[in-house]
Amino acid sequence: MPKGAELITEFLIKEKVPYVVGICGHGNVGMLDVLHQARSDITLISPRHEQVAAHMADGYFRVKHAPLATLTSCGPGSANMVMGTAVALTDSSAFLAITANVPTSQFNRSPFQELNRHNQADFANVMRPVVKRSFQPTRVDMLPLALRQSMSTMLSGRPGPVNLDVPFNVFQEEADIGLEPGAPALINERRSAAAPEDVATAVDLMLAAERPVLFIGHGVALSEAAEELTALAQRLSIPVISSPNGMGCLDMEDPLSLGFIGRNGAYPANQAGRTCDLVIAVGARFDDRSASSWMPGYSWNFPTSKLIHVDVDHAEIGRNYAPTLPILADARSFLRQVLAELDRRNLDPGARLAPWHASIAGWRSEWDAFVAPNFDIDSTPIRPEAIVRACAEVLPDDAILTFDAGVHHNWFMQFWKARRPQTMLNSWGYSGMGFGPASALGAKLAAPDRPVISVCGDGGFTMVPHVLCTAVEYNIPVVWVVWNNFAWGAIRDIQYGLFEGRELGTAFYRGENGEPYNPDFALWAKAAGVEAVTITRTADFAEALRIAVASGRPYLIDVHVDANVRPPATGAWALPPVPHKEPVFGRRLLPGDLDHAF
Repeated sequence: MPKGAELITEFLIKEKVPYVVGICGHGNVGMLDVLHQARSDITLISPRHEQVAAHMADGYFRVKHAPLATLTSCGPGSANMVMGTAVALTDSSAFLAITANVPTSQFNRSPFQELNRHNQADFANVMRPVVKRSFQPTRVDMLPLALRQSMSTMLSGRPGPVNLDVPFNVFQEEADIGLEPGAPALINERRSAAAPEDVATAVDLMLAAERPVLFIGHGVALSEAAEELTALAQRLSIPVISSPNGMGCLDMEDPLSLGFIGRNGAYPANQAGRTCDLVIAVGARFDDRSASSWMPGYSWNFPTSKLIHVDVDHAEIGRNYAPTLPILADARSFLRQVLAELDRRNLDPGARLAPWHASIAGWRSEWDAFVAPNFDIDSTPIRPEAIVRACAEVLPDDAILTFDAGVHHNWFMQFWKARRPQTMLNSWGYSGMGFGPASALGAKLAAPDRPVISVCGDGGFTMVPHVLCTAVEYNIPVVWVVWNNFAWGAIRDIQYGLFEGRELGTAFYRGENGEPYNPDFALWAKAAGVEAVTITRTADFAEALRIAVASGRPYLIDVHVDANVRPPATGAWALPPVPHKEPVFGRRLLPGDLDHAF
């Protein structure tokens, strides 16, 4: 008769899960013992912090679209998973978070590390807001159903993490049962499609529009619909605006790519968004940062612009803007249906929307003239544009970049041109710091033959410096580019912009004279066994990056970046009730202004 831990391990192997990313504790030693016996079929990777485990599993999924499992013990170990799991949930990334709990015979007795104020062994309620579903099998014979439903819930519809909370004794006890039958669960195994009449209406709206745009998000990447998106955009000559997690679904060197939208978006994207007459949003959420806090005239002008909103999650359709045509469908299914409808009508649109493209070309020229000179400035400390430029020059098209929250991310959102989907991993919805340095480890496990570079803030890296240990211990050759501006730069900029420059707690100082302070990141890395270098001159960064990528080893580059050069805002972002700032480049255009916009 199998033990509970044996059933879980057998299930993970059957589902082709290659890694369990976890940290030991008294609550999960029974599971660890079985993983030891199965180590030829499934590998345990033990980072030094549970948050890193969550981010590693998240990064792996975003690159490979296949889940890992995490394993943490009862109490604080599993509590450390909450932030990383929330990041995955809000960005539609999936992994199986196996958490241990106290033995069922001790429920409600307040044993070591039990939460029981409102319910016995109540850790599942800690996890519920940050997962799609939390299961708590309290007997071994409950495991087969919980495991099958966990995997199915994780990967169907809009993906997301699932929690399996297992009492200590359930790992150890036996039952005369086996796993439930079924083929391994896969993402996109179940695809919803649009009603034929809605597809026909959508095509009618697209063909009638004079100034249409496509707005794409992570849903297009998750649906693996880059080919279909590109075909539709090129066939109907529709420009494409992308959220960060959708970047690369259309090659951003394509003339139809307008980049990101919102406060730190590209000017052509914001200008197109606020002047278009139709938006086809596919797998995108209209969050505050990609919608200029929903204030009309900065990024969008609904309902003056018509909206086709396509999403696999009904909760996102109409959350912030009421659509002209709401469509509950998988992104790839919808795009294929539209292409098939165009074939059915035997339409060859040919050259179309010439005035619209001429306007966009003018906006792009204005924007390029404004920003291009800054990319050639050689300065100390290094200008942010130089980092973006060097990464574009050195890295191959299939390189994977990871980011967490910070001003460094704002620069890359605005100027990075991703050439392929799933090559720009962002902590977007929940914006958790530490995601970038840690998710890079999971991304490298998913794509061992491709360069993986974490461009991370000095603040975010300092939250998870133990990633260095994990990279060395398991030989995961990630490159960290630490954007060292001696500050929580993005928040310091808010203090400067909205609070008259009163700065407190947003930059790093030491001593009576308040000198800028940070640890020596290169020495810190070397102490962990990671090769490292400090760069303070623009001319040295590109070569350092080439060496780091070619080394085939974990490598850290500490880059001193000018904190006083800020991304030029082309939209807006509001923190009510504080008055927001107007764009640095471009201006608000309300519906009444549109006649004068061309």
